[in-house]
Amino acid sequence: MQYIPNIIFVIILIAGIGYFAKNVRKLIRNIKLGKDVDRTDNKKERFNNMARIALGQSKMVRRPIAGILHIIVYLGFIIINIEVLEIIIDGIFGTHRIFAFLGGLYDFLIGSFEVLALLVLVSVFIFWIRRNVINIRRFKTLKGWPKNDGNIILYFEVVLMTLFLTMNAADLQLQNLGADHYVKAGAYPISQFISPLFDGISEGSLILLERGAWWMHIIGILIFLNYLYFSKHLHILLAFPNTYYGDLNPKGQMDNLEAVTNEVMLMMDPNADPFAAPAGDEPEGEPEKFGASDVTDLNWVQLLNSYTCTECGRCTSECPANQTGKKLSPRKIMMDTRDRLQEVGDNIDKNGSFVDDGKQLLNDYITTEELWACTSCNACVEACPVSISPLSIILDMRRYLVMEQSAAPSDLNNMMSNIENNGAPWPFNQMDRLNWSQE
Repeated sequence: MQYIPNIIFVIILIAGIGYFAKNVRKLIRNIKLGKDVDRTDNKKERFNNMARIALGQSKMVRRPIAGILHIIVYLGFIIINIEVLEIIIDGIFGTHRIFAFLGGLYDFLIGSFEVLALLVLVSVFIFWIRRNVINIRRFKTLKGWPKNDGNIILYFEVVLMTLFLTMNAADLQLQNLGADHYVKAGAYPISQFISPLFDGISEGSLILLERGAWWMHIIGILIFLNYLYFSKHLHILLAFPNTYYGDLNPKGQMDNLEAVTNEVMLMMDPNADPFAAPAGDEPEGEPEKFGASDVTDLNWVQLLNSYTCTECGRCTSECPANQTGKKLSPRKIMMDTRDRLQEVGDNIDKNGSFVDDGKQLLNDYITTEELWACTSCNACVEACPVSISPLSIILDMRRYLVMEQSAAPSDLNNMMSNIENNGAPWPFNQMDRLNWSQE
């Protein structure tokens, strides 16, 4: 009978981690639906970017208040959960505070965890005020699930930190009472002020309180872990690979389609026979699609970007098109891409393979009005704290409109016609270009 709690703990632990692993496999599968792109170059620079941006939060602190608060919550999440290792070992083997043998180091760690827990609670409260009370435009425009999702994460943090401090306060009281199994261990700079609230409570009730908080804390962590897959807070995990695989090219450099580049080079080669097939080439099948109209036309890094989006809205708040009242929102571009990718993934789960649902990213999620409102200025890319590029998706979808559907705006079509006929964007014959100087 004494091992029943340990067996129950192991079952809950395996179920929680197993469900998380199942969803991670689905996540990886969905990302791999994208086209292949090589991001294995310059490993040193990529590791530096990951350490500086994802681990060091260097782009977060460009907005100091939000940045510092985020670092506190981030450190709290990482460091306090070191204690989860102790909880797991205690849960499996039936021990209690197994790392207590570390002595002074253990006291320092528990004390640090408590101070961080309090700072996290303060930061979360400020975040909640910013999201729900202060009229910050980039949060105010969020409606429905995206707004609720952000708040749910804050509530999770409050519950987990409160359970952590309650567990320690009850434990401290039991230590002072000399309760069996509760060894003197740890320093409690915060929960020592909570502990007096439990004065007069019987030892048995205190044990129930401490054990209840302990169980709810670890179960809460497992629930939170599995909630990540359905939440924007996947960036907690994906920010690291996303910054590592980010585009290292200069911000203004756009990629060229190899097939188009080869055609242009062929046209510019005076010795080339345009009708001769390259030696050794087999007859070509269906030509590759130009640009992107759905998520499977994008590359896997762009799909990783969509899952990594934090929905913070910094990209949209910096977007000049959005600031001037245009329909474009880079944040919406990323959220729409993720929603469509998730829809495609659910379709595969249901049918075994993708069955055409009559939808696509273009028009059903993202309109042409949004795409053509973009000025290609890269402000959104520069603003993103985790190296996401909404612009790359916009450009690929524009490329599809121009090269597959000939659906460019009339002004753009006129410009391209002028370049083709006159060698310049303006509607003047080359012979007439200097006429203005004669006046």
